[in-house]
Parts: sequence; C-alpha cells; structure tokens
Amino acid sequence: MRYLVTARVKPGRERALLAAIESESLGQGSVAGDEYLRDMTDARLREDGSVKRVEVCFCRTPLEEERPYWEEYFELVKVQDAHARHKCRDETGQEPWACGDCDCMARLEARLKSTGEAFLEALRETAS
Repeated sequence: MRYLVTARVKPGRERALLAAIESESLGQGSVAGDEYLRDMTDARLREDGSVKRVEVCFCRTPLEEERPYWEEYFELVKVQDAHARHKCRDETGQEPWACGDCDCMARLEARLKSTGEAFLEALRETAS
C-alpha cells in the first residue's frame, strides 16, 4: 500500500537527519532498505514547514516497521492512504508485493513535485 505522509522535522534534528541521509545510514536495519533515501529525495517541503512524501509500506498497520526510524527525526503529522485500498493489487491479494513496481501513484507524485520545494535541497541549506 502507498501512503501520503505529512511530517515535520523535529527541532534541532536537521543536521543529524542530513548526516544520516548523506551517509546512507537513514533507516539502516529496516526491511525497507533504500526506500528511506528515495523518500527523502522525492519529499517536498511545503510553505507551512511540513514535509510531504509518498511511501510504500507492506505492514498491516501503516508504517509499523518504519515508524521508529522516521520518528528519530520527524514528528509524523498525518499518514493516510494515498489511494483507495480496493484498487491496490497487493492489498486485494491479486498481486503480492505489487507496490514495488506499480505506477498507481504517478499522478500524485507528479502533482507533489509541482508543490513546495525539494526537501533535501532545503534541508542542506538549513543544516549548513
């Protein structure tokens, strides 16, 4: 399933987050692997200071496995289904692990890219 995640970087955690991203240790030990780095590359910083991104997660509870890794740096404001569960081939059992290669979020991800600014670039400016 794909989730639309809204979060805020915890005050004072900007440099540590940037270091974890640049050293590629963000999410180290998680089954999600490189997903964390892709999420940060695609994330968008909004005018209100929140960060939005689309995240793939196969847990029964949204971000159950990933939450501790994210909460080290972020306050998770909102985690919501990015599309209708009844349309998700993984969720319906039609195609296990379908979210890995599915393009169901192409329109949402394109729309996100046109909002705000690239989070990683903004983080680099803030943390330096």
